[in-house]
Amino acid sequence: LLVVGLDAARAGSRSALSLAPPDPVRAAVGRPGGAELELSFEGSGPTPGRIQAALSSDARLGLDADRISAPVQARATRLTFPFTPARRGASTLETLWVRWTGPLGLAFKQKTFDLGLAVHVLSDIQMVRDQAMRLFARDALFGAKAQIQLGEGSEFQALSDYQPGMDRRAIDWKQSARHAALLAKEFRTERNHNVIMALDCGRVACEPVGGMPRIDRFIHAALLLSYACLRSGDRAGLFAFDSAARINTGPLAGLNALGTLQMMAGRIDYSTHETNYTLALSTLAGGLKRRSLVVVFTDFADSTAAELMIESLGRLLRRHLVLFVVLRDEELESLIAAEPVEAEDVARAVVAAGLMRERELVLTRLRRMGAHIVEAPADRIGPDALTAYLDLKRRDLL
Repeated sequence: LLVVGLDAARAGSRSALSLAPPDPVRAAVGRPGGAELELSFEGSGPTPGRIQAALSSDARLGLDADRISAPVQARATRLTFPFTPARRGASTLETLWVRWTGPLGLAFKQKTFDLGLAVHVLSDIQMVRDQAMRLFARDALFGAKAQIQLGEGSEFQALSDYQPGMDRRAIDWKQSARHAALLAKEFRTERNHNVIMALDCGRVACEPVGGMPRIDRFIHAALLLSYACLRSGDRAGLFAFDSAARINTGPLAGLNALGTLQMMAGRIDYSTHETNYTLALSTLAGGLKRRSLVVVFTDFADSTAAELMIESLGRLLRRHLVLFVVLRDEELESLIAAEPVEAEDVARAVVAAGLMRERELVLTRLRRMGAHIVEAPADRIGPDALTAYLDLKRRDLL
C-alpha cells in the first residue's frame, strides 16, 4: 500500500490538469476530419509521461477512434480524435475522459471534462471547390478536363474575315458575295439560361452508397454543376422533393448565389417518405415560366416507382430539356460478376441480373422520350453531370 500511495503521488495532481477552450470543429459529410483538444498540467509538480483519453459523441459525427493515447511533453499534450461524418446535421462532443498511471504503473488517476461542444456537419463544399478548380484549370495535364470555351454557341456576335482553319459552316455567303470577300460569322456563348437542380431526397435517395448517402452525393454534384452554370452566365436553382416539394429557390444569377444554394442545400433533411414524382414534378413545371434545363438527380428501386416517374417526366419533357442523373448500381454489378461458390450465389446473381435488366429498360424508355441520361459511378457523378451540361450547351439544345 505504501508503494501504491507513492506511485499515486508521483503520478501528478488531478486538479493541476486543465483543458484549454476548444476551437470550433469543422466537419463535412464524407470528408475525414479531427477534433483537437489541448490539455496541460499547471504548476511545478510531477507529470505523467503519457495519458489515455476517451471522447463521447453521437453516431452522426462518426468517430474513427473514441480512445487514443498521447505523450505529455513540456507539461502539455494535444489530443486529436479522427472522424469521418456519415450524415449531415447537428452533432455534439459530449464528454472527455482522461486518465494516466504513475511511473510504476500501480495506480491510475482519471478526470472528466463535460464539453457540450456543438458540431455542425455540413456539405463538403471544399470537395466541390477542388473539383471545380481541377475541371476548369486551363493548364491541367491529367484527368478529365471540362472547359467552357469562349465563342461557342449560336448567338450572333459579328462578322470577320474568314481565316484558314475556321469552320466553313460559319461562312456568310450572302455577305461574302456583297463585299467580294469571304466573311464568317462570329458567335458568343449563350447566357442567362435557367438550370434547375431537382434533387430526390426520398427514402431510396437517403440510403448509403460507397459510405455516403445518395442525397449527399447528389448535393455535391448539384453544387458543382451550379458553380459551372453561374460562372458561365446561366442561372441556377435548387429544387428538393420527396413526397412533396421541400425546397425551391428558383433560378438565381451571379457567383454570389452559390452561397445561397449551399445554405439551402444544408436544409435538405434525410427523409423516410416515398418519392411522389407526380406531385413534385408537376409543382416544378408549374413554377417555371420559361424553357429550362431540369437536371433530375434521383434513383429508383422498383418498376412501380419507375413507371410513375416516366409518366410524370413525360409532361415535363413537352416544354423543358431534361437531364436525368442516376448512380450506377455497383452492388448489383458486383453480385452479377461474383464467382458462384454456393447455390445462394447463383440465386443472387439471377435476381441481380433481373433488376439490372429492368433498370436498363427504364433508362432506354427515358432516352426514347427525349431525356438525356448520365449514369456514373458514385465518385464521378459530379464531373460527368458537368460534362453532359457542357455538351448540351455546345450543341445549342438549351
